[in-house]
Amino acid sequence: MMLLDAHGWLQPAAGVHLKPSPNFNERPISDDISLLVIHNISLPPGQFGTPYICDLFLNQIDLGADPWFSCLEGLKVSAHFLIDRQGEVTQFVSCDARAWHAGVSIFNGREQCNDFSIGIELEGTDTDPYTDMQYETLQTLTLCLRQHYPLCAVRGHCDIAPGRKTDPGASFDWDRYGANAAQSGDDWGNRQAKK
Repeated sequence: MMLLDAHGWLQPAAGVHLKPSPNFNERPISDDISLLVIHNISLPPGQFGTPYICDLFLNQIDLGADPWFSCLEGLKVSAHFLIDRQGEVTQFVSCDARAWHAGVSIFNGREQCNDFSIGIELEGTDTDPYTDMQYETLQTLTLCLRQHYPLCAVRGHCDIAPGRKTDPGASFDWDRYGANAAQSGDDWGNRQAKK
């Protein structure tokens, strides 16, 4: 079970870690949080279990640790949450604040999805299957968030930034996720029809 406090942070518990990132700002409308965005990330690409995702979101990444990291120089990004391959969740930004995860994006005619969304990163790639533990944690986290915010849609990064982003990729099982996360009236299971 996950619990969110009055300030948009998960309460400490087994499998929950809080690592506040400096990469956030205030939302233009504080009570307008209606979209959940699913991403994937691995650093270096295709490698799991490294400290580099957290380091990136905390502006602490050692650019010399891997040649691929040279493209990250000066990058300031964050997500609200990261779910690793073991199903552990790390929160970087309060859900009440605007994390920097979506970039140039649009949903239902509205640009700047960071303004009204919560971003969840899954440690993974577009082609590697996600783990059972990740789906379980993602579903539990989604249900927790829905108790506090008027989330009515979920999309992949690929849906809100088509042509620019591909995550969470073909390896993400939307039906499996939606079966336990959707509620009456949602378009959780109909994401392709309402990009």
